[in-house]
Amino acid sequence: MGTTDNGNTIDITVDFSGGLEMLFGNQRRHSVSLPAVDSSGKPTNMTFLIDYLCTHLMKDPRVDLFVLDKHIRPGILVLINDADWELEGEETYELQPRDNILFVSTLHGG
Repeated sequence: MGTTDNGNTIDITVDFSGGLEMLFGNQRRHSVSLPAVDSSGKPTNMTFLIDYLCTHLMKDPRVDLFVLDKHIRPGILVLINDADWELEGEETYELQPRDNILFVSTLHGG
């Protein structure tokens, strides 16, 4: 089935690197349990995850350092199970149990 015990959630791991961990309480790795479907009944995807991260995990008020216009900010590399998310459909990728999502800032300095 690919879901957890109750069949209604998906457990994934989200990692932040390249300075992004500062936006998330200086914690590099997060274990996240998400609903298997979004409010419209569609499978949970990367768009849902990004919104969830900004709403529930981000400790820093500067959301614009992570997203711009509800999309991942340019200069942030996203890997889904070690593959560039551009190969996986970017925001439309449907999350699977035990996925590992890595966000890496390639921008340094300030």
